[in-house]
Amino acid sequence: MSNSTKYIFVTGGVTSSLGKGIISASLAKLLQARGYEVTIQKLDPYINIDPGTLNPYEHGECFVTDDGAETDLDLGHYERFLNVPTSQANNVTTGRIYQAVIEKERRGEFLGKTVQVIPHITDEIKERIQILGKKGEYDIVITEIGGTVGDIESLPYIEAVRQMMWEFENDCIVVHLTLIPFLSAAGELKTKPTQHSVKQLLELGVQPDVLCCRTEHELDLTLRKKIAKFCNVSVNAVIESLDAETIYDVPILMQEEGLDKVVLEKLSLPNKTRPKLENWKKFLDTLKHPKKEVNIALVGKYVELKDSYKSIAESFIHAGVANECQVNLKWIHSEKISSHNVAKELEEMDGILVAPGFGSRGISGKIEAVCFARENKIPFLGICLGMQCAVIEFARNVLNLQDAHTTEIDPESASPVISMMEEQKNVANLGGTMRLGAYKCKLKPGSKVAQAYNTELISERHRHRFEFNNEFLKKFEAKGMVATGINPDTGLVEVVEIPKHPWFVGAQYHPEYKSTVAKPHPLFVSFVEATISNTKKKKSKK
Repeated sequence: MSNSTKYIFVTGGVTSSLGKGIISASLAKLLQARGYEVTIQKLDPYINIDPGTLNPYEHGECFVTDDGAETDLDLGHYERFLNVPTSQANNVTTGRIYQAVIEKERRGEFLGKTVQVIPHITDEIKERIQILGKKGEYDIVITEIGGTVGDIESLPYIEAVRQMMWEFENDCIVVHLTLIPFLSAAGELKTKPTQHSVKQLLELGVQPDVLCCRTEHELDLTLRKKIAKFCNVSVNAVIESLDAETIYDVPILMQEEGLDKVVLEKLSLPNKTRPKLENWKKFLDTLKHPKKEVNIALVGKYVELKDSYKSIAESFIHAGVANECQVNLKWIHSEKISSHNVAKELEEMDGILVAPGFGSRGISGKIEAVCFARENKIPFLGICLGMQCAVIEFARNVLNLQDAHTTEIDPESASPVISMMEEQKNVANLGGTMRLGAYKCKLKPGSKVAQAYNTELISERHRHRFEFNNEFLKKFEAKGMVATGINPDTGLVEVVEIPKHPWFVGAQYHPEYKSTVAKPHPLFVSFVEATISNTKKKKSKK
């Protein structure tokens, strides 16, 4: 059976966190650079419908797409590498698969048959895998399967892969990411964990075509031949994946190893075109040879797990390169900031970002950080809850509304400057019910945000239930905090600024979700530019 779209499955063995997402994104980048239309999807084995209700400590950042899907953070990597938006179809969980099958059973679609993992669950998985391929937009669909081979949760996915390998014999390959540990006591690399990992995959009926071997030391030819012999792959399909200085090095390292070449050979696709990676290499060169540096505080309540703010951290890398500048992030836990130590924590910073989040924990520290940035004229960017903290701080300390708060934390506040959106008031279920996805925003001409975007109408992604309370807008604007971005359809305040401040912007939306290597986000670029100006001012004063 032939298929116009080719499918690449990326599995992992031995241990989690080997970097399947980065390998998938890097391979996709190389194939895209050769002229192929490529997309990547993630199959997650957990039973949650999506990561929207998961604690960031559990799962890291929840990434949001234009069409409002709450997804795994790996989709952020896919977008950052490919500069192509993802969608609902790019992330599927076990919860979603079972939910769809149970709904079909309730509707009577199985005509009274016993519903089982095989064929019903596996058929649903195969259908989801092929949704993107059947669109006709892509030459190649890369499917990353979360978890590790041998996990109970992953078994239906591996079985679905096994079936597709038979059904589309010449159009599917498996790239297996595995670990070659170095035992310092023995002074050598060990291939046995990889052999066992491949053996487990073989027991499930799947023969990998390519092995990507994560290692801290180079694999010599003897070792490659040994791995190839024990794992039934060709020697050129044993790919060394050394630890990289930055994730943006990985496509270049994979090209040097010939990953894209061997994949195209196994898919019987032409590989004569050389990958066009000049812009990528230029980005890398600027990243590694910055002309200046700035120190920016990232104030949040999940800073112990940096993946909680993955897109923000990557956006600073992109914006730093756009400004030929190295951005040094100082991760500061908002629970540890008080009026007594805020100056000590933040006085050396060239810029301050107050991060998004939910709930009351750490909010007083965020408000203290906002106050310090406002009063000391330090460039400030507040995102989502960070923007709401800026509004609360201004209300308390400039408008003298001492009880100003968000109704998320104080439902009885006499000055609810941030309140629940009208359409959210009767929502009972928490999963997938926030204001999600891309919405329009009209920018005020001449504002900092309009100068950053260099346009009047923008579209940005959202993830929130609470909004600026427009009943207070006139009071704010009379005292110097201005709404410079407004949703043209609803009147929702999307951006606030203090024009008399060197650079003070709060955005209700999440600009970090749209920053890519090819298109650094203009708001981050402008913010970093403002921090560079602040550094120069500080130096001139000394």
